[in-house]
Amino acid sequence: MDLRKLKTLIDLVAESGVSELEVTEGEDKVRIVKNPAPIAAPVQQVYAPAPAATPAAAAPVAPAAPAEASAPAAPTGHAVKSPMVGTFYRSPTPGADSFVKIGDTVKEGQTLCIIEAMKLLNEIESDKSGVVKEILCENGQGVEFGQALFIIG
Repeated sequence: MDLRKLKTLIDLVAESGVSELEVTEGEDKVRIVKNPAPIAAPVQQVYAPAPAATPAAAAPVAPAAPAEASAPAAPTGHAVKSPMVGTFYRSPTPGADSFVKIGDTVKEGQTLCIIEAMKLLNEIESDKSGVVKEILCENGQGVEFGQALFIIG
């Protein structure tokens, strides 16, 4: 294929809305791809500070309550965290019994749940022996890397 024809084709693809062009001329075959999909960059969100209340609109101040009464107590025990981003499942198949329930005694290495990531089912095992105190995720919920899934005491 002539180099001038090739340059003309490249210019036409660059100027048009076409993202890909394939031309076959005899035994010659040329494929031109315009800007393959860019890798998405993380988006930074900026939040404006909340406006301060004016003194005239402020409510009367009540006596301060102890901090323990106002904030819920953080769960005590060992947190089993998600090693990946995915979808949390409590049982091996829909309708089957859960791997563990609150109050169950588990051993190190015992399967606690499944996290589906990219169509792969990954069994999440307990990294500590003890009793399941809390299950912090709902079945079918999306989970993040490092998110606490279970509390074992």
